[in-house]
Amino acid sequence: MGEGAYRLSDIVLDESIGRSTPDVEHERAVAIFDLLEENSFTPDGHVGGPYHLKLSLMEQKLVLSISTEEGDAVTTHILSLTPFRRIIKDYFMICESYYQAIRSSTPSQIEAIDMGRRGIHNEGSQTLQDRLSGKITLDFDTARRLFTLVCVLYWRG
Repeated sequence: MGEGAYRLSDIVLDESIGRSTPDVEHERAVAIFDLLEENSFTPDGHVGGPYHLKLSLMEQKLVLSISTEEGDAVTTHILSLTPFRRIIKDYFMICESYYQAIRSSTPSQIEAIDMGRRGIHNEGSQTLQDRLSGKITLDFDTARRLFTLVCVLYWRG
């Protein structure tokens, strides 16, 4: 299999995710685009994709249904979102501070808030990578993009 085989080529959000405001829908589309643009994604024990990922929510859990491009089921993983609640809440709070700071703060204050924002985002990305360990192999940049998508799924706008 070529290097392009171990990647996501499509992401679909199930109806269980629900729709939101146009701004949130735009952010979701951007998060999906960024993730598809560059990623490294390998379900452990599978011999290559590219893969399609369908995301859905079930009782406060994120369901990752993975199939091949031909539509053959590969695996489904159900991920509790409980370990992410505090991180996502903190991330949203610091993002709000960041957007307020852009309007009224000095560049050094904005930079300090942005460093904190990136730190929380990295924590969420590492948590996601750890929670998927032994199930799905992904590099840190892919974990970051996937964590962004998980955050956007929570965002109500």
